[in-house]
Amino acid sequence: MLRAMNAPRTVQVDRYVAPLREGGSMPAVVEADDDGLYVLKFRGAGQGARALVAEWIAGRIGQALGLAVPELVYAELDPELARTEGDPEIQHLIRASGGLNLGLDYLPGAINFDPLAWEPDPALASRIVWFDAYVCNVDRTARNPNLMLWHRRLHPIDHGASLYFHHGWDGGTEGAGMAFPLIRDHVLLPWADAIAEVDAELAAKLDPARIAAIVAEVPDAWLLGPDAFAPPQAQREAYAAWLEARLARRAAFVEEAQRARR
Repeated sequence: MLRAMNAPRTVQVDRYVAPLREGGSMPAVVEADDDGLYVLKFRGAGQGARALVAEWIAGRIGQALGLAVPELVYAELDPELARTEGDPEIQHLIRASGGLNLGLDYLPGAINFDPLAWEPDPALASRIVWFDAYVCNVDRTARNPNLMLWHRRLHPIDHGASLYFHHGWDGGTEGAGMAFPLIRDHVLLPWADAIAEVDAELAAKLDPARIAAIVAEVPDAWLLGPDAFAPPQAQREAYAAWLEARLARRAAFVEEAQRARR
């Protein structure tokens, strides 16, 4: 039986609080109309809307797997907010991103994961490594872990570099069975000693209905533009087909992760 995840919410961005300049896409901390703080990922940033698609799909898959990915929300941004910013670069980014963007629940007081200061649980490390190999996340290295430690729990963040094949994609499933050798650089790989053991458990949580429900949440606004290879609904169906095919052929990335760890 498909257990329902929390339905996505939509918030209205009321205030630009501060830029997070360490991110390549210049995300920002913003305040929304629910009085919450969010890390806003801009549709008009250099990586384009495909980064938001990857962030949403991978993040929601992580949540479906039971990982502590912060809540994802749709974030409506009024380009008029640019008038209150003195930095021309930020002004341009806000104006280029009017409409629907993506927000991540802000974790106040969270610190970056440091493998020299905190040792992760091997079972959790194995789950995160499996997840990142599945969604082809190239951005979980020792140099840039994209893991936040909050209330003594690891929270995976920043999944915009996942599904990197979809930049210039034609919608096919030919590459779904690739092994993903870049898993060798994963920051948690040294602790991930149960990848084969968690494989069946995690795969069982991603049945076709779950995958279809996740990709159905991707809004049309993120699937339009010069790199669109089909109408939005056809693109969603292509993402679902790719994710299902990758799951069916997962032995390749599971075995590659085990080889890399050895």
